[in-house]
Amino acid sequence: MPHTAHEKKRVLTRVRRIKGQADALERALEAGADCGAVLQQIAAIRGAVNGLMSEVMEAHIREEFGQPAHSDAQRQARVKEMAGLVRSYLK
Repeated sequence: MPHTAHEKKRVLTRVRRIKGQADALERALEAGADCGAVLQQIAAIRGAVNGLMSEVMEAHIREEFGQPAHSDAQRQARVKEMAGLVRSYLK
């Protein structure tokens, strides 16, 4: 999770943009928009979510690995957590 005020503002701006895109998609579906336009909106939302995920993951990596681990067990736990995050991101 981004912790600086600047990072938090940037992430919240992205979330609000995604929310606006989802609202526009809902309106398009309700209006019976062409499938091509709907698919394009869905792809734009997916790209925005991927960008958000990437930004939050980058902040998490900086937070977790920016400081040395206090023990080998802590280092291993950090690596295991990060591997799980990357694995879930790539699904």
